[in-house]
Amino acid sequence: MTEPLVVLKDVQKHFGDLHVLRDINLEIGKGEVVVVIGPSGSGKSTLCRAINRLETVESGTITIDGKALPEEGKALAQLRADVGMVFQSFNLFAHKTILDNVTLGPIKVRKQKKADAEKRGMELLERVGVAQQAQKFPAQLSGGQQQRVAIARSLAMDPKVMLFDEPTSALDPEMINEVLDVMVGLAKEGMTMIVVTHEMGFARKAANRVVFMADGQIVEENTPEEFFTHPKSDRAKDFLGKILTH
Repeated sequence: MTEPLVVLKDVQKHFGDLHVLRDINLEIGKGEVVVVIGPSGSGKSTLCRAINRLETVESGTITIDGKALPEEGKALAQLRADVGMVFQSFNLFAHKTILDNVTLGPIKVRKQKKADAEKRGMELLERVGVAQQAQKFPAQLSGGQQQRVAIARSLAMDPKVMLFDEPTSALDPEMINEVLDVMVGLAKEGMTMIVVTHEMGFARKAANRVVFMADGQIVEENTPEEFFTHPKSDRAKDFLGKILTH
């Protein structure tokens, strides 16, 4: 067994009186796709953000590729370059073209030459299906296109792991699949991914493992097949009963 890429050990976090992460222990192997699901307020997004240190944790450890998360400064910027993050909102720079959005990180953080960064940027925009939009600005693109650009922007840093925090929840229904298709493609290519999502179809199709959270805890984890057909906990049965009946 190779050393897992992402390891969370005894992680705890409160927001005031609210215990949002309780005793989180989770290991994610290289090339594994882990989908995190659960009711609202279960701690899924906080977990995702803690791995990128957008949220600090009170106790416990998080390591990526054997290294503990740095506190701040240069080391943290370096870590964030290794951990791609795609949010609900696309967070693109409004005043920069699509191509500039994608090349900014590689040029600034990875110190790539502009020509190299642009060549690779165009390849990635091609891969997510928006190469013809390269010279446009974010506001000129649909939500689904913007989210695919956000994925390309993360990929441009050659991250070791990609975090997706409900990447389709702000999109219109007809745009959801175009983003999920890109994500399924990444999963097939062996990208290590942690995906917080409500899209059960994606979980069934692309996940190696489903992690079910409720009340800040990991209640159960299993293969998608097992989890969706034989959930073990009452919480999971209740959750699936509510979402799979519609």
